[in-house]
Amino acid sequence: MDSEEELFRKRLEELARKSYNNSQYLFTGFLSMAELDIYFRMERELSYAPVTLFGGTNDCERMMIRFGDEQLCGYVEEFPIECIEITPLIEKFAEKLTHRDYLGALMNLGIERSTLGDIIIDGKTAYLFCTQKMAEYIIDNVDKIGHTSVRCAYAKNIPSTTVLELERKNVQVSAARADSVIAKIYNMSRSESVNMFRSKKVFINGRLNENNSAQLKPDDK
Repeated sequence: MDSEEELFRKRLEELARKSYNNSQYLFTGFLSMAELDIYFRMERELSYAPVTLFGGTNDCERMMIRFGDEQLCGYVEEFPIECIEITPLIEKFAEKLTHRDYLGALMNLGIERSTLGDIIIDGKTAYLFCTQKMAEYIIDNVDKIGHTSVRCAYAKNIPSTTVLELERKNVQVSAARADSVIAKIYNMSRSESVNMFRSKKVFINGRLNENNSAQLKPDDK
């Protein structure tokens, strides 16, 4: 276990303990899939404290962990998450921006990654989930993405899902092994697919999976 993971584990243990002992809600920042995997491996030892995960929609990749619930705390506290709509000032002159463009502009302002959730791109409009504390700063300071001048405002219509477009693909495999399915879907060789597992880049249902021969079940993501 490296020192960074050890510090993160101690932070989760501290939040769970404080929440349970003080009957109060406590939140993490937005967590990466690797950080969420660490939580999932600790889930049993932290189970004494009520936990909910949410990132703005039900299928966000980056999510906060909330320790505490109504039964423990005696009241309800929502996740401190805002959704910001980012639109070009003049749409016909706007570039086709990517996730990297939006994230780069935000990071160039010195914003910590843990305060930013998923970015959903819908045509030339983007929706950014962020912490409530960071929302006003982003609205006041983000006025350009790439070469495109933009306007930021609190979103009136928050997307219900991060997946705006789905591509259906049918593949034929001899067995529902994870490496076989990945190789078929992404047009990889079997060895290239196996390397994805060895490089710790494959997550099944949010959990890191290094077993390339894992058997996939219906509805697995």
